[in-house]
Amino acid sequence: MAFAESQNPLRVHRIPQSRYIDAVRWLSPVSPSDRFAAIAYFDADTNSPSIEIAYVDPNPQSSSPTLTPQSSWTSPSRISSLKTAHSTPQPLLAAATFSGSLHILASDLINGGVMESEATVSELGFHSGPVSAVDLREGGTECVSVGEDGRVNLVSFVGDSSKLSYRRIFDANGLVGYTAVKWASPSEFATGGYGFGIQWWDQRTSGGPVLQFKGNWCQGKTSGIVHSIDIHPSRKHTCLAGGSSGTVFAWDRRAAQQPIVLSGAGTGEAPNSLLSESEVWEVQYDRYTRRSNISNISSTRILPVMICSEDGILAVIEQGKQFLKHNYYELDRTIAKVETYIKRSHC
Repeated sequence: MAFAESQNPLRVHRIPQSRYIDAVRWLSPVSPSDRFAAIAYFDADTNSPSIEIAYVDPNPQSSSPTLTPQSSWTSPSRISSLKTAHSTPQPLLAAATFSGSLHILASDLINGGVMESEATVSELGFHSGPVSAVDLREGGTECVSVGEDGRVNLVSFVGDSSKLSYRRIFDANGLVGYTAVKWASPSEFATGGYGFGIQWWDQRTSGGPVLQFKGNWCQGKTSGIVHSIDIHPSRKHTCLAGGSSGTVFAWDRRAAQQPIVLSGAGTGEAPNSLLSESEVWEVQYDRYTRRSNISNISSTRILPVMICSEDGILAVIEQGKQFLKHNYYELDRTIAKVETYIKRSHC
């Protein structure tokens, strides 16, 4: 793990775990002093997947934060994607599995983080094979799921979320696979897949994506996969994506098929352009360090980006600047820093 010098370096702590960690998400705090996280575990020795709610103590007597388990839910299959909705009375989790099911979980953080399974979609035909990615709409009323089977499903919550209904938005019948998804608005979302392609969808328009970004811009240098997408609330015309071979790029929907490459494929061989040669698992806009200056940044310029890669790199990327390197992270929405570091590996 590498760090660049900074006047205000991030605090990064290693918290060794005895199981694989497939995903981690912060939950909305019930008070300013509380920090809870949802962690998807996989125990290879017993072949047991689970999700745990853990209390994160940022100021324990020891020098490093501690994780205290509060509750656990056993999954029928290993977790392939985990997302949470922050603007709900109690945190909702959407957990997708490699067996093709989707589970909506609710956690009562006031009463010890008790977690219950609210509803499940596991019927034959929902997905053929693993669910690659899911995303919960803010407010927790809808969830979109995608898979390498080419299916795009919209899951709606009925009443108190105890019942789910879904409809098929699109089915490519396996000719096209989707590996990432992100809501952009109550009616729009973006998906990503093979060949660094991105698709823009609008529920108000049927028949497939309303706009597509084809991944032929890397000129055959690599055959990439998009692993993660983010869309900033103030820049909904731009899709940020991270994927294979250390590639991080943005697609401005106003600029047709021309990507803005921040790292990896298409940047040439300059060392400063190659942040990592491994998979970029997660990208998120850094909404906090430059929050007061967003209005001063041109709409054609990409906002600062946080990424994590398979080879253990946490980094901040700013367009036109050298990388700031700091495996899997989750940015707490209530504070302007990463407080915990949980490695995506078997420790």
